[in-house]
Amino acid sequence: MRIGKLAERAGVSVRALRYYEEQRLVIADRSPSGHRQYPESAVERVKFIQLLYSAGLSSKAILHVLPFLDTLTATPQMTQRLKDQRDRIRTQIDDLTRAHDRLNDLISLASESEISPATCSASRG
Repeated sequence: MRIGKLAERAGVSVRALRYYEEQRLVIADRSPSGHRQYPESAVERVKFIQLLYSAGLSSKAILHVLPFLDTLTATPQMTQRLKDQRDRIRTQIDDLTRAHDRLNDLISLASESEISPATCSASRG
């Protein structure tokens, strides 16, 4: 498929796909006329790359994770990289959960201390 179709199906911009290619995250074949051609499997690959970016991984970190996707064969180093990234994401989740819970506590306190409009007008009278 051509770059525009891949962008549409994966939910990314053509510019993002060109960047991914520049970073060697996605490889395109070229047609005789020079147009990029991607296999069907590129859709899921790009979606996975987007997921890893949203989890905070850098291009370099993603580049180290992707070979397993291609071969389904992991070296001990690859396994360790996967574990390291998983652990980093788990730490982020824990931090976000603590922030979420603290905000809930503050919202509860704020709700308890809110002055209702009826209370305001009654106290003015």
